[in-house]
Amino acid sequence: MSRTAAVILAAAVPTAVLLLVLLVSWRARRRTRQRLHAATTRLASGTVPESPRLEPALAELERAVDQAVSRGGDANASETRLAKALEAIHDGVVLLDDAGDIVFTNARAATFLGARHGEALVESAIDELARTALTGEPATQTLELFGPPRRTLVLSADPLDDGHRNTGALVVIEDVTERRRVDAVRRDFVANISHELKTPVGGLGVLAETIVDEDDLGVIRRLAARIHHEAMRASRTIDDLLELSRIEAGDSTPREPVAVHLVLAEAVERAAGAAEHRGIALDLREPPHDLVVRGDRRQLSSAIFNLLDNAIKYSQPGSTVRVGATADPAAGTAALVVGDDGIGIPRRDLERIFERFYRVDRARSRDTGGTGLGLAIVRHVASNHGGEISVESREGEGSTFTLTLPLGDPRRTVTTQED
Repeated sequence: MSRTAAVILAAAVPTAVLLLVLLVSWRARRRTRQRLHAATTRLASGTVPESPRLEPALAELERAVDQAVSRGGDANASETRLAKALEAIHDGVVLLDDAGDIVFTNARAATFLGARHGEALVESAIDELARTALTGEPATQTLELFGPPRRTLVLSADPLDDGHRNTGALVVIEDVTERRRVDAVRRDFVANISHELKTPVGGLGVLAETIVDEDDLGVIRRLAARIHHEAMRASRTIDDLLELSRIEAGDSTPREPVAVHLVLAEAVERAAGAAEHRGIALDLREPPHDLVVRGDRRQLSSAIFNLLDNAIKYSQPGSTVRVGATADPAAGTAALVVGDDGIGIPRRDLERIFERFYRVDRARSRDTGGTGLGLAIVRHVASNHGGEISVESREGEGSTFTLTLPLGDPRRTVTTQED
């Protein structure tokens, strides 16, 4: 080989190598652009035009990534809103996937999962209903939990699908205890008000027809006395209904400091006649005169009178009904207490005795009289005054009712009040 050819060959080799490197680099950049375009297209919502340059392709990729992140953020925000909405509802919610695994529960439903005792029945029912729903069939079940407290739950399960296949199940746990209680109250109301008003009105009609054809003066007087008794019975029922309606409405009577000893004395005076008639002694344990609560004196007196009247009716002749009050400065409350040694209240009835017209012993209640509204009035008075009414009782040993009320300022005590 000549010297000249060697020189030319030596110069050509680096050039060829450079061209080869440039070709490889171009092909690598081209593949990179193609991969970027493919990734951008997958991220973007629509078709992205392929750019012949790398920098614009990278810019498109960044924009596509931003859009995907934004969509993901919107999805997360929607999921968070949905979770908060499910937490806010009063029913328990359990969401399961197509394999039957729980993927979401709100706080109300979580209390039944892994629970013991009666609530464990709810978890078992959820599993059973979910299995049915996962087959594509909705299912419902009602559970009675005897507590305490006693509750009634209605569980319903529905299948979920995307239009092609089953994707899971939704179980809803609804507590219908209050609804059942209201239904029971309504039934009692209709049954009792029809009796309490229809019976005396019907009696008045019969007595009036009888007295028209009666000539014996003695018989006429007895019939007239009976007419008066039935008229007063209907009047008391109406008065109690009006009183309960007024108290339930929470009228705008100003709340003023009221001396407790005056409230107790007034209630005892009203109940004295009934107590004497039944041979019951009233033991008023007068509290300190500086014991004051804030409220409506007429409502408070009505509440204590109804507690006394109830105690008198269900006590044996010759027994004693006690009434008094104590203060708890640390708690800022006063406790007005009425106790008796009467027949007591069965445990099963303690939860319902403050419902209107509810009667523990219907047969005895007819004998003793009364409208069945007294304890309902007491409950509403307690509620109107920001207090509470409670009872302790044992059958055959008597009952003790405690009306707890917020203390008032003894320096501004109201000693008189217009009726």
